[in-house]
Amino acid sequence: MRAPLSLSRAAAVVCVMLVTTACGATVGSGAASSPTVAIASPAGRPALVWPAPSDPLERTVEAGLEPAPKEFHVNHVHAHLDVFIDGEAILIPAGIGINTEDSEVRRFDEPDGSVAYGGIEMCDQPCISPLHTHDETGVIHTESADPQPNTLGQFFTEWGVELSETCVAEHCAPAKPIAVYIGGEPHEGDPRGIELTDGKVIVIVVGTPPAVIPATADFSNA
Repeated sequence: MRAPLSLSRAAAVVCVMLVTTACGATVGSGAASSPTVAIASPAGRPALVWPAPSDPLERTVEAGLEPAPKEFHVNHVHAHLDVFIDGEAILIPAGIGINTEDSEVRRFDEPDGSVAYGGIEMCDQPCISPLHTHDETGVIHTESADPQPNTLGQFFTEWGVELSETCVAEHCAPAKPIAVYIGGEPHEGDPRGIELTDGKVIVIVVGTPPAVIPATADFSNA
């Protein structure tokens, strides 16, 4: 079971602006996107745009997955996701797919201002999806009793963010070009079908790309 570690994050956020527009693309069977939350980003910390939703287990079911009272390691793999909007890195929140309000889920408040969730031994009732994030590093965890790989589309359904070939949340082509990369190479086709296999590095670019498209990621603390 993973013990969350300190991340190199900066201090608290500065301002919040709620935006409730959506792009009209659908994910899963129509789960609504989380509101966009634009937060001023201190140096070195990605901006939080789409927070972890407040109904993680309902979204787990929406994604076609079954919540469990703990993690199972028949299928234990880690993929990594980066999202950029006009060159700016977007925070992948901790606790996606986890009922962080359950008393058996431990919260780790790190000295650098980041947060992580885990340390689950056994919940009295289902509290975690087999597909989830423990921390804010962008690492997506599959810890499942089912050997079938999970997909990026399932993760975005759990996140509550719409994803298609032409839209990411309210950002849609052609106004905002959408590009997807795997291991630094362009990916064509529906990104929802990308399998989250071990060590896979996925980058989604909305609008103007960053100077460098990440091709590798650090999984040493996963």
